[in-house]
Amino acid sequence: MAAIARASRIRNPVLFICDIQEIFRSHVYGFDKVVSTTQKLLRAAQPLSIPAYITTQNRARLGNTVSEITSLLARNGNGGDAGAGNGNVNVRLDVDKTMFSMMTDEVRADLEKLKGTSIGSGGGSTGSAAPDVIIVGLETHICVTQTTLDLLESGYRVYVIADGVSSVNPEESKVALARLRDAGAIVTTSEGVIFEILRDAKNSGFKAINALVKDSKNDTKAALETLAKAV
Repeated sequence: MAAIARASRIRNPVLFICDIQEIFRSHVYGFDKVVSTTQKLLRAAQPLSIPAYITTQNRARLGNTVSEITSLLARNGNGGDAGAGNGNVNVRLDVDKTMFSMMTDEVRADLEKLKGTSIGSGGGSTGSAAPDVIIVGLETHICVTQTTLDLLESGYRVYVIADGVSSVNPEESKVALARLRDAGAIVTTSEGVIFEILRDAKNSGFKAINALVKDSKNDTKAALETLAKAV
């Protein structure tokens, strides 16, 4: 197993959005809260120049990424195709998969390309450090867990967003988050990770982030009350 890189601050963040698909809407606990947290992180990704990776699990059977997310990308100028150029949000890949982990060969190879580059405009970026992965999505104990373990094994740091992941049974999330923390992942919240990336009110993205946090405060509170109690 590769050594897990550890430091006190997020370096060169990327956002992983795992399998937030239509089929799960009526089955996953707090599904709408996972969606609202993901929307907030995508909106934060714009002023902070954070790239994103999106996956679906067997799209032909389980459906597309939900419209609340794809329409947000479309409003940024990509016509709804997350694989195309999309204005302010740099979606590097939108991959359909059958394996449970997001770390397909395609994602793994593209993530490797970001090593040695400087990503984003957050005050926490540190030049040529390897990417740190922020992950949201479904289900916590299956695809999120396997993605996180694969990332850790490959030497990446991983931030699992407690108010942005869930499972059909909420008890599964509680067990999975405890396991991932023991494995070396950092379990945190969407607001916590956004401000850790920002670091300083002098950051050029502060005004946009501050407005975003204020606008989404009710959704944030609801997501924390529904999902983060599993931590």
